[in-house]
Amino acid sequence: MQLFPIHTGNLKLDGGAMFGVVPKTIWNKAYPSDENNLINLAMRCLLVVEGDRRILIDNGIGDKQDEKFLGHYHLNGDQSLIGSLNEVGFKPEEITDVFLTHLHFDHCGGTVKYTADRSGFELTFPNATHWLSSTQWNWATHPNRREKASFLHENMMPVSESGKLKLFDGPFELIPGFEVRIYNGHTAGQAIPFITTGNRTVVFMADTTPTSAHVPLSYIMSYDTQPLISLTEKEEFLNEAVEKQYILYFEHDAYHECCTLEQTEKGIRVKETMSLKEALEKCEV
Repeated sequence: MQLFPIHTGNLKLDGGAMFGVVPKTIWNKAYPSDENNLINLAMRCLLVVEGDRRILIDNGIGDKQDEKFLGHYHLNGDQSLIGSLNEVGFKPEEITDVFLTHLHFDHCGGTVKYTADRSGFELTFPNATHWLSSTQWNWATHPNRREKASFLHENMMPVSESGKLKLFDGPFELIPGFEVRIYNGHTAGQAIPFITTGNRTVVFMADTTPTSAHVPLSYIMSYDTQPLISLTEKEEFLNEAVEKQYILYFEHDAYHECCTLEQTEKGIRVKETMSLKEALEKCEV
C-alpha cells in the first residue's frame, strides 16, 4: 500500500473558533495567530494506492465559489489539488474512489468543477465512485441552521445526479487495510479512515482533531455541533491511539503532517511530529 500527501492549499480561520473554550493565551503558543486572530490551516488530503485502487480522501475547497465567498477564507499557498496529484504521477481520470469524510466545503469542494465553458458543473474525478456516510448525506441535504452555510449545493448534488455516489450506513472496510469508523461530534456521520500499512495504522484525522495542537482533550472546535460527544469520542480515540501506536495524519495542520502520541502526567500529548514519509519509514512491511 502506498500513501501520498495531497496538498490543496491553505485557508485562514478565526483562532478562537478553532480552539473553542481554550484561552488564546494558551493556544496561541502552540498555534500562532496573526494580528487579525486568524490562523493558517492546511487542506491536506491523502491518496491511498493499493493494487488497481487509487483512493483520494477529501479534496479541499475547490475553485467554484466567487471572490466574495473565497475572500472570507484568505486562501494562500502555491499547491493545488490537480497539481499535487500530478506531482505523484496521477491524473484525475485515474482516481477510482473519492472518499469524503464529510461535506463541509473545505473538505469536498474539489469534487465538482465547472465545465469548460463554465455553463454548468461536472465531476473532477469522472471515473471514481464517491463514498460518503448516509448520515452525513441526510444531515447535509437537510441542514441545521448552524451548519447550513458549510454545505454548498454545487458541491453535493452533481455527484448524486451523476449516479456515482455510494452511501454507507456505518463502520466498514473499503478495501483490506482501509477501515472506516463514524464520529458524530463535529458533524453527524463524519467518516474517519484507519489505514493499516505494514505494522502501523495511519489515521486520517479530518475534523476530529484538526491539528497537532488540538491533541489535548479539551481543545475542541467551536464549529463542532455536539462538543460533548466530540469530547467522549476524542477521549476514547486518544486512549486507543496511544495503546496501538497509531500515526495521526492531519488534514488542517499547516506545520506538521503527522504525529505520534504518548501518555504524560498532564494527559495524552504529542510525542513526535513528522512528515508522512518519515512516518511510513516507521512502518515495517
